[in-house]
Amino acid sequence: MKLIRSIRGVALATVAVVSVSAQQHEHGATERLGTVTFPNSCSGAAQPDFNRAVALLHSFEFGRAIAGFQDAIKADPSCGIASWGIALSHWSNPFAAGIRPAPQLQLGRDAVDHAKAAGAKTDRERGFIDAVAKLYAADTADQRARVVAYRDAMADLAARNPQDIEASIFYALSLTAAEEPTDKTYASRLKAGKILEDLFARQPDHPGLAHYIIHSYDVPALADKALEAARRYSAIAPSAPHALHMPSHTFTRVGYWQESIDANIASQEAARRDKATAEELHAMDYQTYAYLQTAQDAKARQVLAGLPAVAARFDPAAIGGAAPGSAGVFALAAIPARYALERRAWTEMVALQPQPSRFPYAEAMIHFARALGAAHQKDAATARAAITELTQIRDRLTQAGEGYWAGQVDIQRRGATAWLALAEGKTDEAVAEMQTAARAEDATDKNAVTPGPLAPARELLGDMFLDLKRPADALREYEATLKKEPNRFRTLFGAAQAAKAAGNSAAAQRYYQDLVKICGKADAPIRPELAEARRVTRTAGP
Repeated sequence: MKLIRSIRGVALATVAVVSVSAQQHEHGATERLGTVTFPNSCSGAAQPDFNRAVALLHSFEFGRAIAGFQDAIKADPSCGIASWGIALSHWSNPFAAGIRPAPQLQLGRDAVDHAKAAGAKTDRERGFIDAVAKLYAADTADQRARVVAYRDAMADLAARNPQDIEASIFYALSLTAAEEPTDKTYASRLKAGKILEDLFARQPDHPGLAHYIIHSYDVPALADKALEAARRYSAIAPSAPHALHMPSHTFTRVGYWQESIDANIASQEAARRDKATAEELHAMDYQTYAYLQTAQDAKARQVLAGLPAVAARFDPAAIGGAAPGSAGVFALAAIPARYALERRAWTEMVALQPQPSRFPYAEAMIHFARALGAAHQKDAATARAAITELTQIRDRLTQAGEGYWAGQVDIQRRGATAWLALAEGKTDEAVAEMQTAARAEDATDKNAVTPGPLAPARELLGDMFLDLKRPADALREYEATLKKEPNRFRTLFGAAQAAKAAGNSAAAQRYYQDLVKICGKADAPIRPELAEARRVTRTAGP
């Protein structure tokens, strides 16, 4: 390597002297994507585009990354490693929900074929190309097996190149992406986090390091370990909409609602600017969730009112931002369901209308909300019909090999069935079914597409115990929920009510105070629950 130059925040590792002025003009003098160094054997003319594309890839800006790698190939047709970047970009967000469809897989295979045809001048570059080929192996139908094969290939590449920062970073990402959602030891996440944290101390402006630390620790038990990276990532790569959104994953996990709102407002605006509509919708979903936890219902309603205009320019099949089409479809279903459910607007929940798509787990949220709303209104027929829809969606997902989402829909089915049983006076059956749903939810973790479940199963179990005049049992379930979902509005209020009914006035006062604290920006009209919390805390005050 003869020279390393910086180009507006993107460091270029090259094998020749590079002129950067044309690239600065083309990409804009204000573009900031962080500092990335990916040594490669391509020509000097290809280096600026190649390194910028890797920086975009690290922030999951896949459409722009693909365009950048294509520009590198135009500058140097023998730049096989650029086709590696295109192949990995076509895989898209490794944490995205669901199995990759055949057209997407074909795009990746085409890029792998191009990479191999162009050739690679070093064993290291061949290693990257051979590894990404594992994701698209035509002789392996099972997606999980291909993801694990990619992880193992990246482990071998990183071991053979221990000083290669990029190999270590992509290996760490593959570790987290390949972890089973039922693994509560979090061994892979912790291993990945340690690799990334050690490198982050040496490369504090690298976008991938900050980004993947957040993903590695994006579970309740580990989330606070990502706070430093979350607070720094948006400043590292503010030109990437996903970099502006991603800190909200950590903020959501630790219950920092205003920080999540601020991050997603910025991400939504940047995504709209870049015409990354799925990313815009994804930010709107996280934003809505945070608004509802802080009783900023009028602001949540504004997001909901803006959905039709965004949906009108949304193409679920588009490839571009970090959020794939599935994330946009998910948000379009989740936002109205959340808005009704978090406010316990049972009539609104029943009135929700599902929109079929090729992502049936998104449609399932509407049926779940309808079932809960109907059960609370003693409308058994509507609840039963919605539960039938959930059962059919679960079975379709199972047949399609979507085991994770089939499990998530089954948790919803069990929760809805439990509340229907309660409405019909089948108390023991209701409690048993709700407990089964809670245990199933405990055994897994949420997907990155969502800030959280529409209604945590243990929170629903607490609600059920409260209805059954079992406040001590209810308080236990609410407190268990708060360990996973800190500062959640409905859980805090339920815990306060349960503690009060159980005669634990100190705990009740503490939960009411917590609720008042997180709702300092609540909109008018004030929710009745918040009004009660404010009255109680004023009465108990000096």
